Amino acid sequence: MIFLKSDGEIELLRASNQIVSKALAEVAKLIAPGVTTAQLDKAADEFIRDNKAVPGFFGYNGYPKSICTSVNEEVVHGIPSDKVILKDGDIVSVDIGVYLNGFHGDSAYTFCVGEVAPEIKALMKTTKESLYKGIENAVEGKRLGDIGYAIQTYCEERTYSVVREMVGHGIGRDLHEDPQVLNYGRRGNGTVLKKGMTLAIEPMINLGKKNVVFEKDGWTVRTADRKPSAHYEHSVAIRRGKADVLSTFEYIEKVLGSRAI
Repeated sequence: MIFLKSDGEIELLRASNQIVSKALAEVAKLIAPGVTTAQLDKAADEFIRDNKAVPGFFGYNGYPKSICTSVNEEVVHGIPSDKVILKDGDIVSVDIGVYLNGFHGDSAYTFCVGEVAPEIKALMKTTKESLYKGIENAVEGKRLGDIGYAIQTYCEERTYSVVREMVGHGIGRDLHEDPQVLNYGRRGNGTVLKKGMTLAIEPMINLGKKNVVFEKDGWTVRTADRKPSAHYEHSVAIRRGKADVLSTFEYIEKVLGSRAI
């Protein structure tokens, strides 16, 4: 069932997503060679709780941490750990969820650690751009397939591949609501987008082939060929004419400055 939100509920969603966006910026301040992903988790957890919110991922279906940190060939759902030490040349996708005033926020950003190879930066740039191509199609009267088609064609035209097993989702009182938001699809197909729908759009794009493997920890998803993957995510509300983006990368990019992709 798809829940349409009132303008008031969308503002509550925006408040949750703004904390997510600022928490990602707090993480951005720390990312450097030698930092552990557990340190990133601790910083985000403290920031979220200091802002009178709750980490939306902690305990979700048994998930043991407050954020997801996916390094290099890890696509999504990497578990922060003291044993995972970021190295120069790595990339790390940080996915954060927040629960506040009865509504969830959800956003993700892929960061460079030190000096990253140009071909990997190009993957990151394309993935981020594809997110906005999808958002351009997240408007009343279009269909879910238009979002997926826009992301898929933009990435595949640049020789990258789109993960099939992991998708975006509706977001609201629950972290994951209907509908699923695929990052591939056919134009003009799927559910009609209506004003008041709220979606988390999150392309997961691989440098190599699209195939993925689910690790034994029950959470981490990585590329089968162990080539890097990038991941960016925004939560949006469907409106007439133009999507209302509830999360923002503005705070992150203020921290990164010229290092932003």
